[in-house]
Amino acid sequence: MTDSPEPRPRRSPEESKASAWDAALRLLGIRARSRDEMRKRLQRRGFEESEIESVMTRLDAAGLLDDADFAGEWVRARHSTSGKGRIALRHELAAKGVDKAIVEEALAGVDPDAEREIAARLVAKKLTASTLEEAHTDRTGRDKVFRRLVGMLVRRGYGQSMSIDVVNEALRAAA
Repeated sequence: MTDSPEPRPRRSPEESKASAWDAALRLLGIRARSRDEMRKRLQRRGFEESEIESVMTRLDAAGLLDDADFAGEWVRARHSTSGKGRIALRHELAAKGVDKAIVEEALAGVDPDAEREIAARLVAKKLTASTLEEAHTDRTGRDKVFRRLVGMLVRRGYGQSMSIDVVNEALRAAA
């Protein structure tokens, strides 16, 4: 027979608020969060809606939740370090509950030339000697490499048109 866990004693309202506040601060200590993301994480942890509202108000007053700052930082970090394109970044921020207008404002800061350059670097990394050999064997091999590279860029959130252009340029340059 297994011992059943002891039921948790009911927390007083003050203990609950402190716990929700502590949980919110721990979450922010890991990384910045959007308002919607913070609310959902606190709900998942079982805090009462009134507790969550109180904590959200407190976070706002302390300047710890700002979706515009969050979106701007998210775009800068994910674009430069992870090589994500605008499309992927738009989807990621939407999934985190950031308002469309704020998302578009954050994405406006992405330089199209820099985005294209990052895409070209990603393709250059994938163009190994064996990949280039496969691309130069025949038309079928080139098409296969072309589809693979374009697919990789599209999955990372780059537009199809730009992906096609970047891959064509890279394959021409490698020929």
